[in-house]
Amino acid sequence: MAMSCKDGKPGSLDNGKYVRYTPEQVEALERLYHDCPKPSSIRRQQLIRECPILSNIEPKQIKVWFQNRRCREKQRKEASRLQAVNRKLTAMNKLLMEENDRLQKQVSQLVYENGYFRQHTQNATLATKDPSCESVVTSGQHHVTPQHPPRDASPAGLLSIAEETLAEFLSKATGTAVEWVQMPGMKPGPDSIGIVAISHGCTGVAARACGLVGLEPTRVAELLKDRPSWFRDCRAVDVLNALPTPNGGTIELLYMQLYAPTTLAPARDFWLLRYTSVLEDGSLVVCERSLKNTQNGPSMPAVQHFVRAEMLPSGYLIRPCEGGGSIIHIVDHMDLEPWSVPEVLRPLYESSTVLAQKTTMAALRHLRQIAQEVSQSNVTGWGRRPAALRALSQRLSRGFNEALNGFNDEGWSMMGNDGMDDVTILVNSSPDKLMGLNLSFANGFPSVNNAVLCAKASMLLQNVPPAILLRFLREHRSEWADSSIDAYSAAAVKVGPCSLPGSRVGGFGGQVILPLAHTIEHEEFLEVIKLEGIAQSPEDAIMPRDIFLLQLCSGMDENAVGTCAELIFAPIDASFADDAPLLPSGFRIIPLDSGKEASSPNRTLDLASALEIGPAGNKASNDYSANSGCMRSVMTIAFEFAFESHMQEHVASMARQYVRSIISSVQRVALALSPSHLGSHAGLRTPLGTPEAQTLARWICQSYRLYMGVELLKSSGEGSESILKTLWHHSDAIMCCSLKALPVFTFANQAGLDMLETTLVALQDLTLEKIFDDHGRKTLCTEFPQIMQQGFACLQGGICLSSMGRPVSYERAVAWKVLNEEENAHCICFMFINWSFV
Repeated sequence: MAMSCKDGKPGSLDNGKYVRYTPEQVEALERLYHDCPKPSSIRRQQLIRECPILSNIEPKQIKVWFQNRRCREKQRKEASRLQAVNRKLTAMNKLLMEENDRLQKQVSQLVYENGYFRQHTQNATLATKDPSCESVVTSGQHHVTPQHPPRDASPAGLLSIAEETLAEFLSKATGTAVEWVQMPGMKPGPDSIGIVAISHGCTGVAARACGLVGLEPTRVAELLKDRPSWFRDCRAVDVLNALPTPNGGTIELLYMQLYAPTTLAPARDFWLLRYTSVLEDGSLVVCERSLKNTQNGPSMPAVQHFVRAEMLPSGYLIRPCEGGGSIIHIVDHMDLEPWSVPEVLRPLYESSTVLAQKTTMAALRHLRQIAQEVSQSNVTGWGRRPAALRALSQRLSRGFNEALNGFNDEGWSMMGNDGMDDVTILVNSSPDKLMGLNLSFANGFPSVNNAVLCAKASMLLQNVPPAILLRFLREHRSEWADSSIDAYSAAAVKVGPCSLPGSRVGGFGGQVILPLAHTIEHEEFLEVIKLEGIAQSPEDAIMPRDIFLLQLCSGMDENAVGTCAELIFAPIDASFADDAPLLPSGFRIIPLDSGKEASSPNRTLDLASALEIGPAGNKASNDYSANSGCMRSVMTIAFEFAFESHMQEHVASMARQYVRSIISSVQRVALALSPSHLGSHAGLRTPLGTPEAQTLARWICQSYRLYMGVELLKSSGEGSESILKTLWHHSDAIMCCSLKALPVFTFANQAGLDMLETTLVALQDLTLEKIFDDHGRKTLCTEFPQIMQQGFACLQGGICLSSMGRPVSYERAVAWKVLNEEENAHCICFMFINWSFV
């Protein structure tokens, strides 16, 4: 920089000119910049006093230097970001060009096959006209499919199988061995998870994904091989044997177990060969397939309580990317033996979209999460300790799966039922399960538990989107955490919050959700739930206390196809540590693709015994015949309780009662959220403290006609019941709120409940100010005097919020006073016209 003198004095500066700093001066300024990029005026003056080499520079000039330095830093970061984006776009362009080439080959193959089959059909038709001879096609139909001879499982035979597996996998990953179609709801782009496709018309279920990850190929392979760390349904992967190959690769023999996702189906296991190799172009390949019908080598006999499933050639193709990172192709292809589950659940085991969400996309998401943690040293979505928080979420999920499956080798044993099979009770006295659970709590009763009890059940739900139901269960815990559990049972157990998840003698004041972490795409949340004012025993009733839950929530995206929705939580104490003991409980809602049969919308499957397996499976489908196009899902509930072994029968009875109350509450909530049943008049229930629903409906319509001069309802009968029914089905959202200092909602029609994402029971928990944004509240305050004086007001369109916090836009709104029989103001009614979720 140029330096000039002012008044002939060296060291004085002309404010219009620049300074040429010496290396020593730049070094001093850089040191301060790294400590404080934006120093205050006092700090700059202090720097001049502390560094004599800066004494000939004015404070203003130092200020300019820092401004320029920050600008250069910003430009450098922006240039680095643009270079990274450019590298990503270049790699994505390469990926898309390869995908385009593959699709062109697939189209050419389909055109060729179409022509071949047409010619084949014509020849067959001509041949059948001549009764004196038998066509080649006809004669071929009499051939029985030959049985394949056993494969050699010696080292040389395993290498042959491995090479075949590699070739078949590559033909699926980059070739046309499987007809792939785009995954519903997935749009490839630079910010998407990748290109995801599912199989069409092949054996079993298959999914394929390709994308970019910011990790080196060897690290990617290491992470993907550790399947239990990212595949939540994976119980264990044991490497039983490993053999080196002449080309520098490795053949491994694996035994893998998968948890059953629901109580209505058995778990799966696999006997696998895994082959890791490096291709000539430097790509790293990890491919797998099931070993069956082999001889002269290791084998894995059938394991009790597991159904042996088959993995067809699958794996990972990992190619290094220019500028760092990897391009990865993932193929998952399985035959999950759907014959072994009840017929109503078979769509779950025959759905490639479910496989894509649970396995293929889960692998890509895990890699992206790790890559982000590696590349960013600052706080990510998982907080300052992402590995520890990720481990907590895995512990919650794994603990829930363990309780749900109840394997004997983990110490679980089944108790007899009480004459009803709707709730299954398991008990575990294993020391490993109880390690760390014997704690003391603030209520004065030491917890000397020596056993854990799990109460679990499953039911089929109709016409309720899993994401909507899960969000409601998360936001409105008081709707299902019913306090009808026997008060003496809760007090007699005399243990802390690790024993009775969510149960209480009295009510709780409310819940506070404290966000803890989330994944990149926000498909999974880890949070702490604070339940205020809990009274778990008569002693607590004098001074209620707060308890805390660690909660894992996933599957809340309504647009994600095939996503399982989960709400899993475990009580923790205030001094929560990473290794704190956890007894997870919660809900899992699995969507079922529309099949040939669907259950009656008003009926729930509470028992596995109600769903017969195998040839008798038609019994269940005949009992549950209804609309084939309806949305169905299976919900599984599991709650764990720690207790003293001598109270086993007593706690089991309490647990059954508690889970049954939860099932009843969930059924009621699901019925209220179901679009097809919100309109049924049997489902209407007027909240306490308001007039009868029919009378209120008549008052609403009469007051609207009085103030607006037109009818609210276009056509309705004379009876009050007909008016209520028409009002209930009105397309616009109509809701009433009380005339109090803090107005709360007292009534809403079906559209109003849909807009607020709530039920008539929970409606009274909503205040008027909560649903409006700042602009809406100001407008309402301005118009409120006009409503009370003139009787009505028209409000401009805007944005309001549902009970779930989702923004809702409306074209306009009308508010009017509702008068009772004595012509006194009873409440205010709002009508939101042409509303929709943003």
